[in-house]
Amino acid sequence: MTAIIDYRAGNLTSVRNAFASIGAEATVTSDPAVIAAASRVVFPGVGAAKSAMRSLADLGLADAVRKAAAEKPFLGICLGMQILFTHTEEDGGVDTLGILPGRVRRFPDVPGFKVPEMGWNQVEGSDPLGLLKPKEYFYFVHSYYVEMNPAVVGRTEYAGITFASAVRRGNLFATQFHPEKSGRAGLALLREFLRTTSDAEGGRTC
Repeated sequence: MTAIIDYRAGNLTSVRNAFASIGAEATVTSDPAVIAAASRVVFPGVGAAKSAMRSLADLGLADAVRKAAAEKPFLGICLGMQILFTHTEEDGGVDTLGILPGRVRRFPDVPGFKVPEMGWNQVEGSDPLGLLKPKEYFYFVHSYYVEMNPAVVGRTEYAGITFASAVRRGNLFATQFHPEKSGRAGLALLREFLRTTSDAEGGRTC
């Protein structure tokens, strides 16, 4: 069973519908026990970092997220990628989950580039396990970006910045772009994610 974590950060229905469109059942939940029992976990989000961190605390979900990210196939999306890192500049500066080392910064104001970035952009993928092709377009909506770091397996350029558009560490895979809004390329990524297994299960790992 795939669990989609509900931490009041929005975008849950579109993610669940994307899985449904490829014939996969996914359960939206804020119950740590359901998350612990799931075979894979999706951590999506649209919104602000400070309110997201507050909701994780209020719902008792921070430890469930950390445990899932360490133990089973785990997909973070957009805000659900950014708050995996250590700190974000958003909302005046917020300490986030610290699952991955790194920082999140706001795009600079550059003539000819709008903030937020909103639309299709190319991801240069270097994922050894095949969730990303070498060059493919995905849909982005974001004002903040994750700095380049050792976990990067996808990179994208915007407003003169090369940023981390996809990262991986063990079973954890996360994207700044929205697979559920990215047409065939996004659905193909979700299909590949569903094929992944944890190290404990054996076989292909994420």
